[in-house]
Amino acid sequence: MLYLVPTPIGNLKDMTFRALEVLKEVDVVLAEDTRNTTYLLQHYQVNKPLTPYHQHNEHKIVDHLVDQLLAGKKMALVTDAGTPGISDPAFLLVRACIKAGVKVESLPGATAFVPALVNSGLPTNRFCFEGFLPLKKGRHSLLERLKTEDRTMIFYESPLRLVKTLNDLAGYFGAGRECSVSRELTKLYEETRRGTLTEVAAWFSQKTVKGEIVIVVKGTDGKSLS
Repeated sequence: MLYLVPTPIGNLKDMTFRALEVLKEVDVVLAEDTRNTTYLLQHYQVNKPLTPYHQHNEHKIVDHLVDQLLAGKKMALVTDAGTPGISDPAFLLVRACIKAGVKVESLPGATAFVPALVNSGLPTNRFCFEGFLPLKKGRHSLLERLKTEDRTMIFYESPLRLVKTLNDLAGYFGAGRECSVSRELTKLYEETRRGTLTEVAAWFSQKTVKGEIVIVVKGTDGKSLS
């Protein structure tokens, strides 16, 4: 049995009772970063063996993990923050488990883009999650395709690239396109800034930006993109 267990994106009080119950019951915890997960488990007084599972080793160990699961081991997969598989490792292992007949259960819980979306003031009835934009290859073609996207769009970004990405989005979608940028969600210095892409880019260009970033952009209304 493989459990996908969300972990808090900042505020440790956001851990669910069920997530803690599962972590206490499994045989091993697969961790994106064992140092971060050790701190998390110690905070909740959970003592379980950890196995590193991240983008640099997942291709090498996925078959071995499936063999252990088929042999009856119970495992929980956690990432540094949020829900496994959302811009974090999980897909390869989940796919391999399904193919091998291993039961997979995903627990509900924290993920950054949901509070950023509902707090943005932009339409929430239809949206698409794009994760991190490509840094170079594929960036132009993706943004060209998204120019005509009429659903609300959600992106993750690093603080160092935030202003550049906002300016890039303004160049493709139009300077007046509405957006919302949330950072440090659930933490002490949580901040959400709303406005046009150029307005929000100008605001953050005057600051030292820190923390995890979620960008929410309104879809096109079919009018001019200039």
